[in-house]
Amino acid sequence: MRPDGRSVDQLRSISITPNFLDASPGNALVAFGQTKVLCTAVLEDGVPPFLSNRGRGWVTAEYDMLPASTVTRKARSWRRGKADGRTLEIQRLIGRALRTVVDPGTLGERTIWVDCDVLQADGGTRTASVTGAWVALALCLRDARENEVLSGDPIRAQVGAVSVGVVGGRVCLDLCYEEDARADTDLNLVMTDRGGIVEVQGTAEGEPFSDGELGEMLTIGRAGLETIFDAQRAALGA
Repeated sequence: MRPDGRSVDQLRSISITPNFLDASPGNALVAFGQTKVLCTAVLEDGVPPFLSNRGRGWVTAEYDMLPASTVTRKARSWRRGKADGRTLEIQRLIGRALRTVVDPGTLGERTIWVDCDVLQADGGTRTASVTGAWVALALCLRDARENEVLSGDPIRAQVGAVSVGVVGGRVCLDLCYEEDARADTDLNLVMTDRGGIVEVQGTAEGEPFSDGELGEMLTIGRAGLETIFDAQRAALGA
C-alpha cells in the first residue's frame, strides 16, 4: 500500500486553477496532491543579445521554493547570494521543455518570462512546475493574440511532466515526498501531447534499474501524462 492509498499507476489528485492572480494575464495555480506551485508568464519586448536582430523570440524560466514551502524554513535565494544547483537545474528544465513547443519565429523579438514559485512541496515540484508553466504560457499568449500583440499562435503542442520511480521493488507513478525519499529509482518524464519525449531524467538511488523497469516506467508515465494533458486542456477551457 502506498502512503496515500493509491494504486501504483494512479496519479495524485491534480488541479489547475487558471487566472489565480488578477495582475497577470498568464498565470495558473497547479496542485499535484499536496504539492502546489504558482506559475506566471509575461511577454516582454526584446531578446537576449545572442538573438538580437534575428527576428526570433525566446522563452526562459525561473524557479524557486518559498520559505514556508517545506517543514523547515527554506532561505530565499537572494539571502544565499545565488540559486543552488538544484534550483538552476529545475529552471533550466522548465525553459527547455517550453522552448520545444513554442515557435520562436512567431514571437518576433520578444521574450516570455515564466516564473514557477513553489508554495508547498510534497514531491514532484519540477513536474508540477512544467505542467503549470505550459498553462500559464498558453494563457499569456492567448491574451497577446486577443490584444493583437501577436498575429499567430506560437504554441505547437502541449508539454507536461510526471515523476515515476521504483519504490519497494514496484514501479509507481507520481511519487509523493515520502516515496521519493526512499525510492530506489527516481525518474522524471517530460513529453508533448503528440507523444514526443522531451527529456528523461532517471537516476538509481539504491539498486540499479533494469531495462524492463525502465520500459515499465516509461509506459506508466505516458499513461499518466494523458490525464495531465486533459487537465491542461480543461484549464484552458478547451
